[in-house]
Amino acid sequence: MTSIRIAQRAQRIKPSPSGAAADRAQELKREGRDLVNLVVGEPDFDTPAHVREAAIAALRQGDTRYPHNWGTPALRAAISRKLARDNGIDYGAEQVLVTHGAKAAIFLALSATLDAGDEVIIPAPYWVSYPDMVLACDGTPVIVPCSEAARFKLSAAQLAAAITPRTRWLLINSPANPSGATYSAEEYRALAEVLLAHPQVMVMTDEIYEHIRYDGRANPHLVAVEPRLRERVLIVNGVSKTYAMTGFRIGFVAGPLPLVKAIAKLKSQSAGTSCSISQAAAVAAYEGDEGFLAHNREVYQQRRDRAVALINAIPGLGCLAPEGAFYLYVNCAGLLGKRTPAGTLLSDDQAVVLYLLEQAGVALVPGAAYGLSPYFRASIATSLENLEQGIGRIARAVAALS
Repeated sequence: MTSIRIAQRAQRIKPSPSGAAADRAQELKREGRDLVNLVVGEPDFDTPAHVREAAIAALRQGDTRYPHNWGTPALRAAISRKLARDNGIDYGAEQVLVTHGAKAAIFLALSATLDAGDEVIIPAPYWVSYPDMVLACDGTPVIVPCSEAARFKLSAAQLAAAITPRTRWLLINSPANPSGATYSAEEYRALAEVLLAHPQVMVMTDEIYEHIRYDGRANPHLVAVEPRLRERVLIVNGVSKTYAMTGFRIGFVAGPLPLVKAIAKLKSQSAGTSCSISQAAAVAAYEGDEGFLAHNREVYQQRRDRAVALINAIPGLGCLAPEGAFYLYVNCAGLLGKRTPAGTLLSDDQAVVLYLLEQAGVALVPGAAYGLSPYFRASIATSLENLEQGIGRIARAVAALS
């Protein structure tokens, strides 16, 4: 009999579903399975050369010791300038904390602010980790389904209906994973009007995909749209997606100083300082030539347009063209109730994804993981050839259903 005792906070959460799907796809690849992996949510572009060179230079210069817990002065200043340049908002370097990626930033922020029973409003579909992070921090996720008809975005009326005296946070991800939904200035303004009437509600804005926007869409910021919310908004961002720097693990928070100080205190007692070499590379990312961003967006948009057209040509499937990020959120309601060649009933999106993995050799993530079914997520952060091959396999597998 074991004497190990696992805390309730660990027992009430589950491993990341998208991470589990990626791990399973890698296992099948290692076993020799012919597989098209449309799970992975990271850019397939190389990290820009000048960013890599900055990391190499930092290593050669011996920049390998503990930096300050809050981040290097150079990076915090660069982030302050980035917020002014890209978002039109003024946060001094003293209000910026560097973290081990945006994911850690969100977890630390929730840890610093939630007590048992505090509520966090999370529009669905959501990034898979949001509800479990809230649960791990003793909070209560309040999931608000946002329909495809509303382009998967939270309305002011839905927000007003979801707020209670226990509401602590509204969590907004724009552009969003998995739907690609982006909020316009007008939509932010409508949400802000509701928030202004509820001063106990803070807003966490997850902006990790901010520069991956299609069709020339603008990049509005909630604080710029409604400056009166400035002391209640915590900005979360990082270099992973925009700059193809997922392995560098650099994110940040910016916001009201008392809140940022509380997050920094938790960081000092948990993860500690962020990698000095990665921080030097992040300075180069924020301060260097960003000409590659337009090219990357163009490539992603070409992939989006081609993949959406192919998906929408498959009977039983449908997909809105995402406004940002690099995922397709595919409606598979038309496949439910059908049977596979082996006679298995496709009862939900998890069954659909399992069938497409086993029958077609295409790895996807079910919509149940994102809180809104029946859908599945496909990443377009892969080559056009892979997308065409994978969607072709999906089409053949769907045609085999009865």
